[in-house]
Amino acid sequence: MNNHLFYLIHRFICLLCLFACTGPVYGQQVDVKERTLSNGMKLLMLERHHSPTIAGGWVVRVGSVNERPGITGIAHLFEHMMFKGTPAIGTKDAKRDAEIINEQEIVRDAMRLEESKMRLALRRGEINDLEKAENKTPRYRELEVKFNELIKNQREILVKNEFDRIYTTAGASGMNAFTSNDMTGYFITVPANKLEMWTWMESERLLRPVFREFYAERDVVFEERRMRTESTPLGKFQESLEALFWESHPYGWPVIGWPSDIPSISKAQADEFYSLYYAPQNITLVLVGDFKVEEAEGLCEKYFGRIPRGKKRIPEVVTSEVAQKVEKRMNAEAEANPQVDILWHSPAAGHPDARALKVLAAVLSGRSGRLHKSLVLDKELATTAFAQQMSRKYAGMFNVGGESKDTKTPGDVENGIYDEISRLKSELVSDRELQKVKNNFAAIAVRRTSSNFHMLLQLIQYEGVDSWKAINTEIPNILEVEAEDIQRVARKYLIKENRTVATYTRKAGVKAPDDPSLAGLSADQQAVVRRISKQIKLEKNKESLEQQLKTMEEQLGQAGEKQEGLMKIIMIKIAERLAELSK
Repeated sequence: MNNHLFYLIHRFICLLCLFACTGPVYGQQVDVKERTLSNGMKLLMLERHHSPTIAGGWVVRVGSVNERPGITGIAHLFEHMMFKGTPAIGTKDAKRDAEIINEQEIVRDAMRLEESKMRLALRRGEINDLEKAENKTPRYRELEVKFNELIKNQREILVKNEFDRIYTTAGASGMNAFTSNDMTGYFITVPANKLEMWTWMESERLLRPVFREFYAERDVVFEERRMRTESTPLGKFQESLEALFWESHPYGWPVIGWPSDIPSISKAQADEFYSLYYAPQNITLVLVGDFKVEEAEGLCEKYFGRIPRGKKRIPEVVTSEVAQKVEKRMNAEAEANPQVDILWHSPAAGHPDARALKVLAAVLSGRSGRLHKSLVLDKELATTAFAQQMSRKYAGMFNVGGESKDTKTPGDVENGIYDEISRLKSELVSDRELQKVKNNFAAIAVRRTSSNFHMLLQLIQYEGVDSWKAINTEIPNILEVEAEDIQRVARKYLIKENRTVATYTRKAGVKAPDDPSLAGLSADQQAVVRRISKQIKLEKNKESLEQQLKTMEEQLGQAGEKQEGLMKIIMIKIAERLAELSK
């Protein structure tokens, strides 16, 4: 494979896996040293002297599942706010900066009183949109002018992106964060000789965070929601599907938050949320790379140990999903290719049945899986089909779907999927087929130690869902799954009463794009796919393409819902090129 194509696809996979909300890849025994600091903060350390770098990060056990109506999206908002700096980083005048923030809050309190009046007017039908300027009260407009003046004053003393610049100047790279239903993770890679700098920088933003530009950043998140969800052909429908699927569980609202909640979150609410969930006893530090455990532990205690232990107990999520009693269906007309998406309720991470469902999904998925052979190759019902078990902290979902081909309908694909599931219920998977699937899991285990950074992300994700120790037990447990286990979970969970089905047909009057696979993608996503597709078209090495396709198939189950869609498109492009080379 030409180097440019290999880089593009490799980078593409890394980015998708980076922000995946599902479980990480699996692997061999990992010799992690676990310690607990004096304030209750957990520390995980894995020495790896392959390169003079350290991948450092921390995970907060808080996600959208810990929110409540009215403040949905607040966990994700903190992903943004934690990069705003400290009294020493991010401003030219810390004293004046703090004064302006206080003045802003006084004005915002007054603005919230006016917003209450506007919401009442909305309920009465006196106005139809809170965002329209003409619907704002005269007093609100006055306060808005005053608030904007304070923003202007603050910007004059801000030092934009100083937190990032300090790191990059010191040779660090890849600073970022993610928020999922169950956790919020922060990470960066630094040179091995910058460990003390990392401990100071990260502890400072936990000990003395300054949430400057809070309301401006809140607006940024609102715009992010508009771009990723409301302006994409399938985003808004996928959000509706999850809300339909989860009846009582807080997984039912989106990680990014509801559009009415994001603009109403106050800094006071954010301060309260932070003091509760960003307490040391709810955080785990993770270090992977070129360091000595004793030195790292001492530095972490010196800097992170300064952070006072939280005074309140972290609230437990007690609302469980009610048992689904009837099949649910959602039919949508979208600016996308016709397709079907089927969800079944399944167990949480760590449950033995979740492991059996992972193996079941592997039997169905991939180019050698049953869905591809049956729906794509034999019956020619679909252009692509997939299956995955997504285990979250408190509950899970088993997801199967496919895109219909040419004159076929989503209903044809749906019935084809049910045929394959019926086979699993009536016939045991053969020893040969089961062993092939297990071999693929074992192969993933070997490759997962490719870099400090990837290992860091896996530890963060395991720790955020349950415990990092699962990284050493999940593969052995998966390898113990038997054919009878697969049949049993198929019969138990994959039943009509337990499923929610979404079918998508192309909206009347909407033409298919020149490249049908790009339907449903944003402009940025289309640009990425077009760039990689162009390189795939130039590739002449079949073996390299086949290897890359196999790698993506193995990673498919680890990507989140949106990321998975992009991976499938790239996989189709590779398969099409392989077909051309085979003629």
